[in-house]
Amino acid sequence: MADPADRALVVLAALAGVLGVALAAAAAHLDNAPSLLTAAQFLLFHAPALLGLAALAAGARTHPAVTRGAAFALALGLALFSGDLALRALAQRPLFPMAAPAGGLLLMLGWALTAVAAVWPVRR
Repeated sequence: MADPADRALVVLAALAGVLGVALAAAAAHLDNAPSLLTAAQFLLFHAPALLGLAALAAGARTHPAVTRGAAFALALGLALFSGDLALRALAQRPLFPMAAPAGGLLLMLGWALTAVAAVWPVRR
């Protein structure tokens, strides 16, 4: 895995995992924090996806550029969506207006790009 983008994706996956575990633990100790648990679940569900996309791109199993674009869209979507939910739960304020919906749209775009990367022919 020599590409710096792939290494960055692994780091982002690890951060998603760490933050997902931390938010899940915080949600377990706070009364009535369903949005915090949702943020944690999104982070934990997408961390392995980011790892998988980095591996697919590094091995050129899917179109590398599109796969990396998909992964970075997922990572940014996670930051906006989960970040907004967590900030609302912990600080009672939003990240910025429409951050969670924008993050959700980026997550959907990332998954759609993942499908495109899978069907786009890989040049060897």
